[in-house]
Amino acid sequence: MFTIIEDKQVLSLEVFLALPETKPAREYYHGIVTQKPMAKGKHSILQFELASAINQQTKPQKLAYALPELRCTFAERSIVPDMVVIRWENLPRDLDGEMADQFLRYPDWIIEIMSPEQSVTLGMEKIIFCLQQGTELGWLIDPSAKSVTVFQTGLPKVHIATEGNNEPLAVIKGLERWSISAVDIFFAWLKV
Repeated sequence: MFTIIEDKQVLSLEVFLALPETKPAREYYHGIVTQKPMAKGKHSILQFELASAINQQTKPQKLAYALPELRCTFAERSIVPDMVVIRWENLPRDLDGEMADQFLRYPDWIIEIMSPEQSVTLGMEKIIFCLQQGTELGWLIDPSAKSVTVFQTGLPKVHIATEGNNEPLAVIKGLERWSISAVDIFFAWLKV
């Protein structure tokens, strides 16, 4: 569930972006400001492990970079997905060639990891919005259902982690040699 910040006036995107950052992050769409819930244990483990696994595959070839909690501002919205994967050529750079602080476009791959109090519908809406803007791929990871819903053009596909179901999840173009399944995500990473 997202917390809606109570305010009598509707904020513009410019005013919202001038506000100080908060933890957990706030997001903006259609004049409404919401605050994400604080990450819990399963969410944090999945976010860390998935970013590490993706970066092992993408960074050496300078294909892409997986980044947790990166603010993305585009199409009159400012969102902070649980993770984004940005193609190397789309990484924002400052004048020194270093990673810039602002990311003013849609992510190439968006990943949302649901916490128990979050709305799956709002998570799906964020992914679908990104796809409509040009995002190539979206994953909605639901630890309570042990499922990964993959969003691409066409209908979403749900992958449920059950023993023996090692069907690979869709990944961005250029990363097809890497294979990961819902079973890999839930049975390998969440067991401590």
